[in-house]
Amino acid sequence: VQLVESGGGLVQPGGSLRLSCATSGFIFSVYSMAWYRQAPGKEREFVAFIDSTSRLTKYADSVKGRFAISRDNPKKTVALQMNSLKTDDTGVYYCNIIRSGGPTDIWGQGTQVTVSS
Repeated sequence: VQLVESGGGLVQPGGSLRLSCATSGFIFSVYSMAWYRQAPGKEREFVAFIDSTSRLTKYADSVKGRFAISRDNPKKTVALQMNSLKTDDTGVYYCNIIRSGGPTDIWGQGTQVTVSS
């Protein structure tokens, strides 16, 4: 299994970024996926979830209305559109497979998002 995140960068408050996660090594279309993030000095936290058919999405309260998760099953990718970014959104962002209600132990290298003026 491989999870490769990309799209991070430095952005000013109020700006936007679109993260992407390329996957391989498993049957992408049957699994729910999620994004997590880890801010400096903090625990990794849940950001957004999408089920295998894209019918169900869930978001952390802190990003609801600003972030949107999506997936492309033929391309085996999952994306996170982040708008109206805040300094509190700074961190390393990871995607993961959801199995038995939670993320697996397989984590990619993540992609750094820095929101700063």
